[in-house]
Amino acid sequence: MCPPYLEFDAIRKSFPGVLALDGVSFGAAEGSVHALLGENGAGKSTLLKILSGATRADDGVVRLGGRRRRFASTTEAHAAGVAVIYQELHLVPEMTVAENLLLGHMPHRLGWLDRKAMADAARRELAALGEDMSPSARVSALPIAQRQMVEIAKALLRDAKVIAFDEPTSSLSEREVARLFTTIRGLKAQGRVVLYVSHRLEEVFEVCDAATVLRDGRHVATFDRLEGVSHDLLVSRMVGREIADVYGYEPRPHGGPALEVEGLRGPGLSAPASLAVAQGEVAVVFGLVGAGRTELLKLLFGATPATGGTIRVGGQSVAVASPAAAIRCGIALCPEDRKQEGVVPIRSVAENINLSVRRTLATFGIIRERRERDNAAALVQRLDIRTPSLAQPVVHLSGGNQQKVVLARWLAERVQVMLLDEPTRGIDVGAKREIYDLVFELARQGMGILVVSSELPEVLGIADRVVVMRQGALVASLPRAEATEERLLRLALPAASPAADATPGAHTEIAS
Repeated sequence: MCPPYLEFDAIRKSFPGVLALDGVSFGAAEGSVHALLGENGAGKSTLLKILSGATRADDGVVRLGGRRRRFASTTEAHAAGVAVIYQELHLVPEMTVAENLLLGHMPHRLGWLDRKAMADAARRELAALGEDMSPSARVSALPIAQRQMVEIAKALLRDAKVIAFDEPTSSLSEREVARLFTTIRGLKAQGRVVLYVSHRLEEVFEVCDAATVLRDGRHVATFDRLEGVSHDLLVSRMVGREIADVYGYEPRPHGGPALEVEGLRGPGLSAPASLAVAQGEVAVVFGLVGAGRTELLKLLFGATPATGGTIRVGGQSVAVASPAAAIRCGIALCPEDRKQEGVVPIRSVAENINLSVRRTLATFGIIRERRERDNAAALVQRLDIRTPSLAQPVVHLSGGNQQKVVLARWLAERVQVMLLDEPTRGIDVGAKREIYDLVFELARQGMGILVVSSELPEVLGIADRVVVMRQGALVASLPRAEATEERLLRLALPAASPAADATPGAHTEIAS
């Protein structure tokens, strides 16, 4: 084994009421991809922030090439050859690709920016990653995958020796993931140290050489080689217990229609959409990135105005002209981007939970703090939301607990239809099981659940029925027993022909 280039030695960090890291020690070698694993709240993000200079450790040492380093800022970390690419990218949206790449290092001539040199440097670095994008393009106009490549190019342009990726594939298509993995293997071949944080263990086994597991801020295990290490072993080290079945699916009876949609039209849909979800049913919408799944949910929730069609809830026609109208009609949405659209990060757990139901807890418009506190406390206990107090700002909770806060908000309402857009994105395996258990509990209570998911194992693990979208249209509906990964992918791919899969009873065409 090569000696480690990057070493964490007895790193400790505490925040008010929380011991985030408790003496964490491990190392990563040059020319290796080292996975950093653990449940939400295990301390992974805190460790990356210490590495990047965004946070200072209370105790312990970081070494690079045997040299002790203690970064007072991200600028110092960059100068030492460290780059951290976070799940929420740190780019300036209104600046160009070239400006973002060279921010703080822009070439100039006689006091003027040398735009040509900037464009040449940007084009050269992007070409090395196989990217063909204009250096003058505004970052705000780029899809998320290209923005991520800009972040990677920025790290390489600054000759980073240590590059950490935090959940890098959470918003990427399979093709984009394949390109990212090619890039990571190239970084490994150049002798760089790559830290890879992900909850998707199949990715860890595909691209990583070694893995370290954290739990509750402590180092649990380091596997110097992943050969012979099983998925179940990593999961048990992460959560501290065996999880035989992460999904916990059990069949349940379905009632009458909870949601009926006929001829829905609007932005993001290339054809009128028609579907139905029964009371007690978990229907999952599957499709590739850009298929129109999120757009469909936003039309159903009134976040995007529909241009036509009929929506019925519990058999009654409803007018869903806005989210407020949807909530009154019994439709709730947990959005894909929970931090931007699902929670108010700087406000407390209690305020976020009571955000929608506050109107019913008030008396003549006067806020009743005790009612709100009791409502929030009951839901925190029911969903096992792990928070030091109801006053804790939501931004300080883990991703899984933030998602539970969004769900808790809707449990205080009279919801008949729950729309869940990528409900477990960026959530660890233990918290995923808790979300699935809650989804199944709501279904058993007679709620209709419509889920959007990009993860095929999740789709097949929780769905009573799978609805497939392709290029803005609903193309098929398959019962659980007839849905397979191969069939779903064939239906979802742009070149797919549903007719080619039309064996008797294989699926029901719902659009073309």
